[in-house]
Amino acid sequence: MRVQHTLIVGAGPAAIQTAVAVAKSWQSEVSIVNRNGSHSSEVQNQLKKSGNVITAIAPNRPFLSGEVKIAHFYDELASVDDRFDAMVLCVPSYSYHDVLQSLCIEKLTQLQTIILLSPVVGSNDLVSQLVRDSGRSIEVISSSTYFAATKFLPDSEIVSFTKAVKKRIYLATNKERGLHLHHVERLLEEAGIETVVKENPIDVECRNITTYVHPAFFINRFSLNEIFSETKSLKSLYKLYPEGPITQDTIRIMVKLWKEISALVVELGGNPINLLQFLNDDNYPVHDESLSRSDLEGFNAFEPVKQEYLLYIRYASILIDPFSKPDSNGAYFDFSKVPYQQISRTASGEWSVPRIPFEDYMNLVQMHRMGVRRGISMPEIFRLIQLFEQKVHEWQCLKGEPIRGMRSKEREIL
Repeated sequence: MRVQHTLIVGAGPAAIQTAVAVAKSWQSEVSIVNRNGSHSSEVQNQLKKSGNVITAIAPNRPFLSGEVKIAHFYDELASVDDRFDAMVLCVPSYSYHDVLQSLCIEKLTQLQTIILLSPVVGSNDLVSQLVRDSGRSIEVISSSTYFAATKFLPDSEIVSFTKAVKKRIYLATNKERGLHLHHVERLLEEAGIETVVKENPIDVECRNITTYVHPAFFINRFSLNEIFSETKSLKSLYKLYPEGPITQDTIRIMVKLWKEISALVVELGGNPINLLQFLNDDNYPVHDESLSRSDLEGFNAFEPVKQEYLLYIRYASILIDPFSKPDSNGAYFDFSKVPYQQISRTASGEWSVPRIPFEDYMNLVQMHRMGVRRGISMPEIFRLIQLFEQKVHEWQCLKGEPIRGMRSKEREIL
């Protein structure tokens, strides 16, 4: 069945890139909706100037590059017309519930499929339940993660630049015979991305590596002090202490986090990942001399101390790009020199925490709620939530001003 009208929910760089890819692959009319606000106003102004044309630039990926004229831009979720048969949620997973309620999906009678671009563990289950509560039968497709690394070009809200593409994406649907899963497969394959279809959405949603890595490395005192500082940080996200946050303790946190999330995955009917093997085989590998195949494949069965040891080796081995060509001085590409983004004021004057670690914190909150409802103990996740909220509280007390998105959430959790 052909996709005729697609709604892209969100107006960030991933949404722009996805809109271009969808229009090219599905030959579908594409529209975009975003919450009313300063970003939406800027997008609308630029669309007026461009004649509703958005642009994606992806060097060496011609399929992901191009210009597309969108059919309509909605600056209010409730104003969306009942004409779409497919919807792609290009918004953070923690906002799925609020977004779908604001869209009034019970009124979108033509809608057949909702695609979750970057869900967290349990997102498909939550969205499927929301759909059932609205009296609808809609296919919900989960992707393991957004398929690329994309930013806006400077001074543009409608031109995206994709600097890298994932080598493998996992997909699953909540329906036995999904209407549109093969369309998503084809889109990714046309972009040169391998696709793996799983039977259970949980087995897809647990294959987003940031779920395990980001909280461990970026919700700790070292990283939070760098993020919640008005002095420019000179530290790096993926370096060993003292240049960055990686210590034996942050590695230990990662192992604990992985085990708590794995317990939730099992409870939801899925199969947990082998963390080390997934890091190596699906993300970025290291040389066999650093980690043997037997170490990778046997990781789950090892004692925690050995698991921590092997993960530390992995991150020490990618301080440089181990497969880059050394320069004339014998230096390899400095793979781990990724700067911290820091707290800043928005155009409206509000304090805003950067996406890393705000979205990671919100994902922890969502998984913790699911775990509590199912009687699963998650002490490490709860500790990370409290640590983040304590830092937010300290900042708000220091400045006497709120941080965007935190006040109501903080009351709800504590």
